This record gives sequence, structure tokens and C-alpha cells, in this order.
Amino acid sequence: MASQQDIARRILPLLDLTSLNDTDTDSDILRLCTRAGTPVGAVAAVCVAPAFVAVARQGLARARLQDKIKVATVVNFPSGEGELEEVVEEARSAITSGADEIDLVFPYRALMAGDERTGYRLISRCRQTLTGYTLKVILETGELKDPALIRTASEIAISAGADFLKTSTGKVKINATPDAAAIMMQAIHDSTRPVGFKAAGGIRTTAEAALYVDLAAEILGQSWLRPERFRFGASGLLDDLLGTLGLGAKLVDLSSRY
Repeated sequence: MASQQDIARRILPLLDLTSLNDTDTDSDILRLCTRAGTPVGAVAAVCVAPAFVAVARQGLARARLQDKIKVATVVNFPSGEGELEEVVEEARSAITSGADEIDLVFPYRALMAGDERTGYRLISRCRQTLTGYTLKVILETGELKDPALIRTASEIAISAGADFLKTSTGKVKINATPDAAAIMMQAIHDSTRPVGFKAAGGIRTTAEAALYVDLAAEILGQSWLRPERFRFGASGLLDDLLGTLGLGAKLVDLSSRY
């Protein structure tokens, strides 16, 4: 059986260190980028609001981490109700600013109203615009609730070209849950496409994160447990991982627990 330290070492490079607060400043994001290069290795990405993409790129360069850590940002966030062309332009602008990865909120309310076409069209258009860049689709599973809707949203996102399925924005009452994750992972497995999975929202401890690692290993296989196929979206989780690894007192956490 793997030790907690071994588990923490495995999880840390899968982390999208995230700050999506309304109160974020340039200084907050620069310090977030510094935190991303830990004494035991770098995280996979920093995830910031579109307005801070260029700042994050600068911060990673200052910390000499630009070749190790990706810059991710969010679009159609958090409501998932933007107009198609506006969302596509938001994604295009983020890439121009220096983003490597786009986390797109699925129009989940439209799906809940019986509209499957809007989500497919939006993801397809973004996929075309983001050729060569990673597209993660946020399903907002805590709002969808119904397992059948979560499965349908997963299938739509996969068929429309998503590189990753992501559970949540972190901005609603119910975020990542193992039950929703299992449905999404099973949809990925059944699709036979190499789609990644990202658990986000409310995951704060090594033990909580380990549940998703075990689930992915069971459903998708050990080969999925690498940054190209599996991520966590979190900020507070980093502190617990470092604590588990015996690195002493918490580092400063500049963002709310996401």
C-alpha cells in the first residue's frame, strides 16, 4: 500500500493551482506563480481569470517556470450562459494573451431545459478556434445533479472535441463529488477517446484527492494518472500536499479555497 507521502508526490504534479477570486490583483497572481514551483516539483498549471493571463505568464517567466507550468484560464465563467460568438472571442483573446489551456463552462442550464444542441455547438466552435491548445469543458455537475444529465453532458463534450471533462467551477453549492466523477470517467472510458478528467471544487486534502486518483485508476487505468490526462483544480490542496510531505508550516494561500 502506498504511503500518504507517496500519494502526495503523485498528486502534486497533477494540480492546476487556481485563483479565480473577484479580489485578485497582479501581486496575488505573481505570488501564486511563485508558489507553483514547490520544493518538491512543479504543479501542472496555474489557472487564473482571463484578465490575469499575461500577468501569470510574466510571473512564471520571473520564477523560471515558464517551460514547466502551463497557464490556464476560464471562459463562459461561471454561469455558462454567454452568447456563442462572445465566448469564442473570449477564448481567442485568452490565447492571444498567452493562455495554453482553456476551461470552458458548458451551458448546463440549456441542457437542463432539454437543449443538447447549444452545448455541442459551443464546444465545437471553441475546439475549432483552439486548435493546438487544451480545451477543458466544465460540466457543473453539482447543478446538473441527475446522473443521466451528467452522462449526457459528458457525451456531448467528448463528441464535440473536449480534451478534458471537468467537474465544476467551484462557484456553486455542490462541486466535485466521487459519484459525478465516476459517471464522467465511465463516459470517457466508453468513448474510447483519450479524454482527460479534472476534479475541481472543494478538494482540500490529500485524502480527498486520493479518492479521485483511486477512482481513475479503477475506471480508466493507471496510464491516465499523468498531467496530460488527469488534473485537480484547487488552491488549498497544495498546502495539505506539502504538509503531508513534511515541509512544515503552510505556505501563504493567496486565494480562497477553491
